[in-house]
Amino acid sequence: MATLLHIDSSAFHDTSVSREVTATFRKEWESQHPGGTVIYRDLATAPVPHLTADGIIGTNVPAESRTPEQAAAVALREELADELERADAILIGTPMYNFTIPSTLKAWLDQVIVVGRTAGEGGSVAGKPVTVVTARGGGYGPGTPRESFEFAATYLEKVLTGMLSLEVHFVIPELTLARVNPAMASLIDAADASKAKAHEDAAEKAKTLAARFAA
Repeated sequence: MATLLHIDSSAFHDTSVSREVTATFRKEWESQHPGGTVIYRDLATAPVPHLTADGIIGTNVPAESRTPEQAAAVALREELADELERADAILIGTPMYNFTIPSTLKAWLDQVIVVGRTAGEGGSVAGKPVTVVTARGGGYGPGTPRESFEFAATYLEKVLTGMLSLEVHFVIPELTLARVNPAMASLIDAADASKAKAHEDAAEKAKTLAARFAA
């Protein structure tokens, strides 16, 4: 059975749209793979450390020559890279904070991008499908006034394809603050429609991937 690596990064839980939509994906995935494995990391409640010099240098030093600090840093990177390599499919949920992704998700990416292993030519995770749910409080789509402020999906598309050579699919619920921001009251219907479509897209993508791995 297939293995799913599920990453959530929103600081919120009960009110997080990205978590709601990743939950829809995961529910559909698990219904198709009841005997499968899900590796789950909640980067808000259990953040991974930011990449340090010990982690960078340690990967290029023979194991027997590493300092204790380098050995610990490399062990973490290897653990996270192992999870990524074990996964048949990856699911990432992220909000947009200050026009980009949370620092917790950036920290995870910096740890798992290991040139010569997961990243670079012939990387060990090349071609794996990753579904990214990125929720936005406002509207940042093509043609909107703030299109040029969008550095969440833009960044993730570049790093996931350019560094890890993953097959990336985005699910993007927008205007998620419409029901809590009075200034956005006129956008509530559009926000609800965007959220509903995100749930539909997530479920459909999960079904598609389930069929792909069952073939």
